[in-house]
Parts: sequence; C-alpha cells; structure tokens
Amino acid sequence: MSDLSETPPSIPLRLATRPTAAVADYLEILKPRVMSLVVFTGLVGLVLAPGHLHPLLAIVAVLCIAIGAGAAGAINMWYDRDIDAVMRRTASRPLPAGRMMPGEALGFGVALGIGAVLMMGLAVNTVAAELLALTIAFYVFVYTIWLKRRTPQNIVIGGAAGAFPPMIGWAAVTGDIGWGAIALFAVIFFWTPPHFWALSLYRAGEYAAAGVPMLSVVAGARETKRQMLLYTVVLWPAALAPWLLGIAGPLYGAGALLLSAVFTGWAVLVWRDPTDRSARRMFAFSLLYLFLIFSLLLIDHASGAWL
Repeated sequence: MSDLSETPPSIPLRLATRPTAAVADYLEILKPRVMSLVVFTGLVGLVLAPGHLHPLLAIVAVLCIAIGAGAAGAINMWYDRDIDAVMRRTASRPLPAGRMMPGEALGFGVALGIGAVLMMGLAVNTVAAELLALTIAFYVFVYTIWLKRRTPQNIVIGGAAGAFPPMIGWAAVTGDIGWGAIALFAVIFFWTPPHFWALSLYRAGEYAAAGVPMLSVVAGARETKRQMLLYTVVLWPAALAPWLLGIAGPLYGAGALLLSAVFTGWAVLVWRDPTDRSARRMFAFSLLYLFLIFSLLLIDHASGAWL
C-alpha cells in the first residue's frame, strides 16, 4: 500500500514564487550609462560656476544628481515596461524579463528621488533641490507619461530633462541660474534630437511595433534626416555660447567649432546614405561629441585657472 503523503511524480509540487531581483537588476534600472553622462555634465556645471563650494558639499551635490537621475530612470522603466518588452533593445531589462516586480522598481525610484531632493535641499541649497525635483518630475510626467507615446516631438520637448543637470550643478554653487548655466542647458537641449533620431532611424521598426510615435515612424526617414541636419546647424551657436559669454576661452571655442562641424558632416552623410550604416555611426559619434564638448569645458577652465 502506497504512502498517501507522497506526491505522485506526475504532479510535481509548485510553490508560488515571485522574482527575486539581484543587486545588478537594481543597478540596471537606474540606467547607469545615462546616469554617467548626467553626472559628468552636472559636474562640469558645478566646476564652471562662479564662486566656491566646499569639496564635501560638491561631492554631495554630484551624488544627489546621480541618485536623482537613477530615480527618474527607475520610474521610467516601471512605466515603460510594456513597450520595453516589445523592443529587442530593451526586452532584457529586469522588468520585461520578469526578474523584478513592478512595485519594487516604482518604490525604489520614488524613494531615491525623494531622498536625493531632500539631501540636496538640506545639504546644499533650495534652488539646486528645486531644479533637481523639476528634472525628475519633467522626465517622469512630461516626457515618459505625457509625450513619449503621444507625439513625434517627444524627444525635442522631453530632451529638456537631460539638459537640466549642468544647471543643477551651477545652482549648487551659486544658488541661482545664470546665463552660463542656460548656455550649458542649450548645448544638451539642441544636441538631444539629432542624437536620438539617429538611433530611431535604425530602430524604427521596433518603435513602430511598440507604438512609440518617433519622428522616423510618423514622418519617415527623409524628414527625420532633414530635421537632424537642421538641429546640428542650430547646435553651432549653442555650442559656441559658453565662449561667447566668457565662461570658456578660445581653446574651447576652437574645439567646439571643429566638433560641431564634424557632427554636421555626419548629418550630411546620413542624409545621403540610404542605408542605416551612417545613422549608426552618427549615433555613436553623438555620444562622443557631448563628452568631448564638456571635457573641453573642463580642460579650458583648468588651463585658464593655471594660467
């Protein structure tokens, strides 16, 4: 006679389980690659700002910018988990891949965002804290929830969220927003559309499948390429603005002029290329462009201080 307490091998026991997110998953939803660029531009804004900030407070300010950026990224991943599951580029993220519960990502992001803003306000100043809160709210509510799935201008308007960090760094030192901070904002703001539209050209099918009305999906490749070229031209005076305003010297001015000419040259190649190859290369160069522009600002500032 068989023991009734034994489970027949044909009916295995299945315990109700929930995904257990690893530390790496929590780091991934912070969008570390995006965060690194945000932190770098925020740091440049802090260094270029007139005045002095205690080194410890400067570290706190940069840390708050990093945490705030990560918080916005986590909430973005929580909200966009449905379309991330459709796109090959994002399908392996913790939420669409099932390695993390949606509530965990949302709670994590909200807690980090509130903590970063409070720390910035208490340790640095209220203007920097208000700008940080505005940046997080703009990225979550204006870009992610309102614009991204509704208009092909999502990147143009929503790009402001990525342009705020140098203003936050500037305000951390000065307690206000000066023309220098606005110039740094403008560089990133006008750089963002050609940067993301280059990506959208060779990912148009994925965006279409996900229902995201990127310009390449709604208006087609030709119009997207035309807009990219126009924005790289508009970027010239924006990139030169720090030199024209006197917050950077001729070393930066010459470098910004050269880099902007190369960026526009890539846009011309994309315009003429019927394949995706030039768009892929332009996207890669666009990342290098922004890094080099802000690196030049640091180098120029350091050389000026040494002289």
